[in-house]
Amino acid sequence: MLLERLRLANFRNYESLDVEPAPGLNVFVGPNAQGKSNLLEAIAMLATGKSFRAHREAELIREGNDRGEIAGDARVRAGTIRLRCAIVRSANTTRKSFDVNGAAVGFARFLGKARVVTFVPADLQLVAGGPALRRSFLNVALAQESGTYYRHLARYQKVIAQKAALLRGAIAPDRDLFLAYNDELRAPGEAIVAARAAFVAELAVATEAIYARWRGAHERFAVRYAPNSGERGFAAALDAEVESELRRRQTLVGPHRDELRLEIDGRSLAAYGSQGQQRTAVLALKVAEYEVMRTRAGDAPILLLDDVLSELDDERAAGFLGAVGDYEQAFLTTTALPVQFASGVHAWSIRAATVRPL
Repeated sequence: MLLERLRLANFRNYESLDVEPAPGLNVFVGPNAQGKSNLLEAIAMLATGKSFRAHREAELIREGNDRGEIAGDARVRAGTIRLRCAIVRSANTTRKSFDVNGAAVGFARFLGKARVVTFVPADLQLVAGGPALRRSFLNVALAQESGTYYRHLARYQKVIAQKAALLRGAIAPDRDLFLAYNDELRAPGEAIVAARAAFVAELAVATEAIYARWRGAHERFAVRYAPNSGERGFAAALDAEVESELRRRQTLVGPHRDELRLEIDGRSLAAYGSQGQQRTAVLALKVAEYEVMRTRAGDAPILLLDDVLSELDDERAAGFLGAVGDYEQAFLTTTALPVQFASGVHAWSIRAATVRPL
């Protein structure tokens, strides 16, 4: 998969941009606060429809404007597709709209037309951070791959929020309504669990092999999916915990409480792993994500690396880039062009939201 053209209008600090990235490694060089991360954020939104860093979508629109736009042409196996995401701010809300090849589509049909794997400094918290970070990691990868997964996830999240609100209410929850919510949760919940289990099974094999290449066979890094419902299965767990949920007035069962366990030699990596082991594990996890997405789709995703080399020592940076060295296209941001990239890459300068070849 190749991004052949990217156009921005009033997005973040970009008033206007029209750039044609090259295949292979594109390195964007410039001081901080010039627009490097904004550029990668825009590319990611062409695949996921969402920002990987904005707290509020209104932040995406350039100051003084009510509309921002991201558009791009991507070459995939089936040919070239034209993607556009518009963000419009009104007095009370901010909305996004999407189109593919000039035709308006909903978010579900836009998602995954292009696919990306992102690696940003915050991803280094995948080991030590909370379970929500690891669930999000799974959701972003699977939603890009499968519109069906996204629809199940959206349905599940809507109903689980309604169920949680019922349980938190000031009066005792209506039992019949509670059970009706459980019925609505069964199909999407079971589909989410099955999809995550299959993805993690492939991810675990790839991650273990990659980690072993870097750290040797003397220690073993394992990735394990731990569904909250356990071996009982989601539907059976829902039935078994009805009285507990009503008594405690909170949702206790479901994929919104799943965990992706990361272990070193059978023990928690977060609790027992060194900082070096944890960082190497995250790198292995990201390379494995790239490999599994490429294998499943038969087409490599675009790789986005936002200022991560500054967070890594030379050995880990070289190991990571070498492991994904056969990428079709990658985008890397940095404040200074690394020595190892002095030749053989497509280097761009970014200053004050102006992009020029170096």
